[in-house]
Amino acid sequence: MLSADECAELLGVSSDIHSLSRLNASICWQQARVRWLRDGDANTKFFHSVMSRRRRHNALASILVDDVVVEGVQPIRNAVFTHFANHFKAATVTRPSVSNLQFGSLSVADGVSLIKPFLVEEVKAAVWECDSFKSPGPDGINFGFLKDFWADMKEDIMRFVSEFHRNGKLSKGINTTFIALIPKVDSPQKLNDFRPISLVGVCIKSWRNCLLIDLRG
Repeated sequence: MLSADECAELLGVSSDIHSLSRLNASICWQQARVRWLRDGDANTKFFHSVMSRRRRHNALASILVDDVVVEGVQPIRNAVFTHFANHFKAATVTRPSVSNLQFGSLSVADGVSLIKPFLVEEVKAAVWECDSFKSPGPDGINFGFLKDFWADMKEDIMRFVSEFHRNGKLSKGINTTFIALIPKVDSPQKLNDFRPISLVGVCIKSWRNCLLIDLRG
């Protein structure tokens, strides 16, 4: 039986070991990313080993649902869908009203500036504000691709932005996203241990950034 001092020492040592382990993992990840950027993502052994390791790490082989182990692709998919569908389902709740609040209003000049067509320089600034290595959405393109081939793609991007400016509507499917599950703990066991995140395409991100730049300006 350990004494109180020995328990405290064991807890401190365990905490130090976990901290060093996380630090080592972080250093290894940074070194791997540097090597990837230097060597490229060609058909190499390094590329395939990294992707295989990531795929194994992200795979959901089993999950606990109501203390029952669920296995298999389709059962897990159904369990995830049902869990988050119920989690985000609209409920009848009393929400605070904003009818009695006083909001500031834009001047006429500021209001007019919000409906001016976007300039190429504004759209380019919006694209360049985004991280080149953000995960791509369903279109498979990240911002690094847009920056590298801006001269070839800027006309298509400006056509997309101008179309929205004229009609006030986004093209069908442009805001389609991948829903990915991000673990909130080191060893997730239940669906409550994950949080969902939407991986949207670069066009919708560029459009949002254009609006933000316009508002800041």
